Amino acid sequence: MSPSVRPLIPEQRHQEILRLLRREGVLSIRSLTDYMNVSHMTVRRDITALEDLGQVVSVQGGVRLADWTSQEPPREREFRAQLELPRKQAIAELASQFVEDEMVLFLDAGTTCQSVVPFLGQRKNLTVVTNDFYVVTSLFAYPNIETIHTGGLVDPSSASSCGRIAAEAVKSINVDMFFLSTGTWNMSRGVTTPSMDKVEVKLAALAASSSCFLLADSTKFGTVSRFRVAPIENLDAW
Repeated sequence: MSPSVRPLIPEQRHQEILRLLRREGVLSIRSLTDYMNVSHMTVRRDITALEDLGQVVSVQGGVRLADWTSQEPPREREFRAQLELPRKQAIAELASQFVEDEMVLFLDAGTTCQSVVPFLGQRKNLTVVTNDFYVVTSLFAYPNIETIHTGGLVDPSSASSCGRIAAEAVKSINVDMFFLSTGTWNMSRGVTTPSMDKVEVKLAALAASSSCFLLADSTKFGTVSRFRVAPIENLDAW
């Protein structure tokens, strides 16, 4: 919903954009135009004005706060699940088309990978491995899919497992396809993450998999975290 039925003046829009970014981390241009009920060009002008003040940084298709340049935005899982939902579902549907019967699929922790689950229901003899508790819960609705959770150190913020125990579990499984999730990636640094424990699991899944697809919408592009997972050229699709 729009913040007000009355049009906002530029200063009010700027403050509203900053307020939303402090809460959400990254916003798409489309979400801002819909939220404030203004044109694409108006949002672009507002972002340019805030960039000139050093308060925000443009990313492909969106904007983020300038002081979050090198870290993943701290957003709660339930809130992240609603961000860019149509795009996540479109990405998930496209990715699911590459999944064949009798495959072993690793779904990384994250809301985009969770969105893949409803598109897997018709697959036969499919096994899904994951470190994400929400993915496991979603798979309860599909008893025909064999589900394996990695176990490991629990990260409450992402409702997932990470660390050495989870990584060792992944290493023992031959995975056909890995759907990799991330909150930060770009063309020069590749896929990155703020947690070494998360890196362990992602690297183990990469090593165990025959192919790897990055599932991330454009709002994640252009950001960098501390630890590198893989260069873009090592992935089969993104």
